[in-house]
Amino acid sequence: MTSALPTTHKVSSKPELVLVLGSGGARGLSHIPVLEALDELGLKPALIAGSSMGAIVGAAYAAGLSGRDLRAHVEASFRDRARVIARLLEARIGKIADLWRGGLGNPVLIDGERLLDLFWPQAVPDRFEELGIPFLSVATDYHLHDEVMLGSGPLTPAVAASLAIPGLVKPVTIGGRVLIDGGAINPLPYDRLLGPGRLVLAVDTSAPATVSDSRVPEPLEAMVGVSQILTRALVQRMIERQPPDILIRAGGEGFGGLDFFRWQAILDAAQPAKDEVKRRLSEALERAA
Repeated sequence: MTSALPTTHKVSSKPELVLVLGSGGARGLSHIPVLEALDELGLKPALIAGSSMGAIVGAAYAAGLSGRDLRAHVEASFRDRARVIARLLEARIGKIADLWRGGLGNPVLIDGERLLDLFWPQAVPDRFEELGIPFLSVATDYHLHDEVMLGSGPLTPAVAASLAIPGLVKPVTIGGRVLIDGGAINPLPYDRLLGPGRLVLAVDTSAPATVSDSRVPEPLEAMVGVSQILTRALVQRMIERQPPDILIRAGGEGFGGLDFFRWQAILDAAQPAKDEVKRRLSEALERAA
């Protein structure tokens, strides 16, 4: 199930750029200014990998949409709150009656593939092989507790698996394996992509700790919040063990994983990351030259 990592043929001494986009729910919208920075620098990644929200954004970017295109798509998708809620209800498979039944159902459970069909830009193709840039979607094998990198075949189920937060998005079965949220095991999947001749740019949008607060979160907020806490802890341990070539922390403070209707504030808060990406990439490429 784990894909062989794509390789490219070197035509110069310039390192190939590998872009890794991390988990974060709504905070993952912070990836967009980073993509805009790459576009403005005229840099095209040789490979993109994404986990959870990073997989959604990464696949769209690999399909050829620019950072500016994705910003416009987010604005068009989320400015009409009623339309967003209607689409979420359309993607929902759980019913209130499922509270008293067994099985997969619960009142908020969402079909990730249906959700992507409703919210993804139409330019995103059906298969990995149709993408303009090689792309890897990271998921977790629920039963084997194993990381799964998907890089070929149908695209939508692979990305739906990567975003399948337990209790919120339905697991996806691919090749006989039950797959859930990639963030459960590798929320910033850069570690296996490091190597000579590569410049790995990893974008972390996990949530930092907030000031002490006595407010008790709502149940759904708490479910997603626990995922955010685990994501931050996993990423921090990975960085301490072996950091990427360039680490960008793009998520602003005070945003939760479900704050999609605060998309404008999230994008605004991520703007400083855009300048940081430009500066650090330029410096790294100058050193390589």
